[in-house]
Order: sequence, then structure tokens, then C-alpha cells
Amino acid sequence: MTVPPEALTAPLVLASASPRRQEILQRAGIDFMVETSEAEAGVHSSGPPREVALAGARAKALDVAARSGPRLVVGADTVVALGRQVLGKPADAAQARAMLQLLSGRRHQVHTGFAIALGGTQRVLAEGAETSDVVFRRLAAEAIELYLASGDPLDKAGAYGVQSGGAALVREVLGSYLNVVGLPLARLVAVLVELGWHG
Repeated sequence: MTVPPEALTAPLVLASASPRRQEILQRAGIDFMVETSEAEAGVHSSGPPREVALAGARAKALDVAARSGPRLVVGADTVVALGRQVLGKPADAAQARAMLQLLSGRRHQVHTGFAIALGGTQRVLAEGAETSDVVFRRLAAEAIELYLASGDPLDKAGAYGVQSGGAALVREVLGSYLNVVGLPLARLVAVLVELGWHG
């Protein structure tokens, strides 16, 4: 599919309300606007966690592209997984506690899928996914309760935010740190440039 020249120079459309993804793009100096996807709550398919992340990214990008002008629309979805077990956003503190206890002292994966669609169409131009390994330190019950009391875990997949209070729980990140935050910036920009984007 030929990409209209105006779409390659216009601000990107980020199909996400995530303040973390917005901050990553802002800090990189990328011109963008936000259009929240109706699929923001997550349209997840079953299957391997990496494919679940890609499916969510596609759903968000296509949802916004269907009601957008000729711009490049970027959808992204981050999945925290322990093996094939996907750990979504906890419903309450009890669920967050259980997730943190499960991750304590263990290595798990964070998969972020991204999809780039052309506004005004129902076509994905390109997509990709990045995987990072995160190793938690062994968490004492007191450390978990202290983190739960901050409220930070309740709106984050896997019940922690590596860019906020959850950083104290993490012993090591193997791979892209920004991927764990929510957007594999270097990989995304490389794919955008391949499409001819001039941002």
C-alpha cells in the first residue's frame, strides 16, 4: 500500500491513553497527538503472550485509524507474563499482592507489541513486538505491603511499574528498558523510518 506523503510528515497519532507511552514520545521529541482507542481496555486473544500483545496493538491501531485522517496511527499493548501465564492489571489489592508474590525472586517477560496503521483505512502497514526479561529481587512481605500501600500497582500490568515505585522491586532488566515501561522506542522508530516517515 502506498502511504500518502502527508501521512509521512504529519504528527503521529498515538492510539493510547497511557501517560507512560506519551512521555516516551515526548522525551524523544516526536510530534504526536493522542486519540484514545475504544479498545483501550484490551482486546486480548488467547495464545502466546507475545501474540496477545500484538493482537491488542492491532486492535487499538485499527480502531483509531478507522476514524482518523491520513496519518500514521500507532497502537501498542504491553503484556507481563510468567511463562505462558499473562498477568494483567490487578482488579484489587489482593490480586496485586498475589501477582507480586508470584513474581518475587523470579525472572519473567514483558512483551510490548506495536502496530502502525494508516488513518482512514482498516490496514496495518507494519507491526512488531519486543520482549524484555525482568528479574525481581526476593520480596519480603513487608516490602510488598509497602508497595501496595502506595497505590502504584493497581493500574499496571503485572502489578508494578518499573518507572515508578516498582523500580525498587527489580534486580535486573535484560533488554529494552523502555519496552518494559510500555513502548520499544528504538524498534518503533526504525520501522517508521522504513515506511518513509520523516518525523
